[in-house]
Amino acid sequence: MTDEVRVYVEEAPSQRREVVAPTDMALSLMEVLKASGYDIQATCGGMALCGTCHVEVLAGPALDEPSDDELAMLESLPIMTQGSRLSCQIRITSRLDGLVVRLMPQNT
Repeated sequence: MTDEVRVYVEEAPSQRREVVAPTDMALSLMEVLKASGYDIQATCGGMALCGTCHVEVLAGPALDEPSDDELAMLESLPIMTQGSRLSCQIRITSRLDGLVVRLMPQNT
């Protein structure tokens, strides 16, 4: 078993950037994306209260179902898709290898 996974961020149609994330540090996808240089405000500090870390899951392994708090925040956003998730609520585990996401526009 490996101690890192590869997540792909779709920056433009057919243009993906690979982000390598450690699985042994209990990080969220939001923390990994911020550390990789993506402009994510995360004003609530990862508490599922602001929606500024909104991503759309495009492909990859199935994720755990969102919590009621995450769903409530997602439903309050101006744009929500079937793949909408808060990256602060996605924990980096070995199951995430190959996940493909797109950062959603922030309307704050």
